[in-house]
Amino acid sequence: MELDRRLLLAHCTAHALSIAAGLLVVVPMALNGSAFKENPGEPSGQPGDTSQLVVQQWGPPAACQFATFVGIFTVLYGAAQGWRSLFYLHGRHDDTLFSSFLTVLLSVCVLFLSGGASVILSLGLVSWCDTVTDHGMRPYSCAESQLVPLYLDVDTSSFYTELDLAQASLWCVTALWLAQSILAFLRLYHSHSQHISGPCRPREKELLLGHSPSDSGSPSPSPATPVVLV
Repeated sequence: MELDRRLLLAHCTAHALSIAAGLLVVVPMALNGSAFKENPGEPSGQPGDTSQLVVQQWGPPAACQFATFVGIFTVLYGAAQGWRSLFYLHGRHDDTLFSSFLTVLLSVCVLFLSGGASVILSLGLVSWCDTVTDHGMRPYSCAESQLVPLYLDVDTSSFYTELDLAQASLWCVTALWLAQSILAFLRLYHSHSQHISGPCRPREKELLLGHSPSDSGSPSPSPATPVVLV
């Protein structure tokens, strides 16, 4: 297919940004998972005294593992597709029609997955902040609570910084997947237009030149010889 450099450059830029955003999801979530001993999620707890928190039940680890999976997939997919985009720019061609359709389908599916992961992570952070601040009854905010000893069997010294960064980055990943879905659809439309209009171009060229393709192989008729009557 004929290459549309503007679409491909925009898609390549979106892939590069998604790699950076995906890393900003994976790294904080990995650090938080290590500090919380693989017990992140939405905790069910109750405050103790002025500085002690009693967690009755931890949320499912899959809540944070899902967000980490979206981040890892975004990094790997962005690296692979970014390399393909550079290859297409160098070779001056684009995906086939079927490959463009698969790219649109995959982008839309991961868009919904990343949106769901963003909502889950945001709700988990809100639930944890409500627990550690006793719904705003404590004299410190959620960001300040990471500096307060909570006497838990986990390291809470930087939980808010890590989860807040991962949350913002995951929403950026969702926005980038939306942009990639739109760009993939535009590339599919471009490929479809090239596929439809390709066979028609020789015919249009012949019509512009003033003769049909069926006449190109036959000799042009000689002018009629005038008859002279004596």
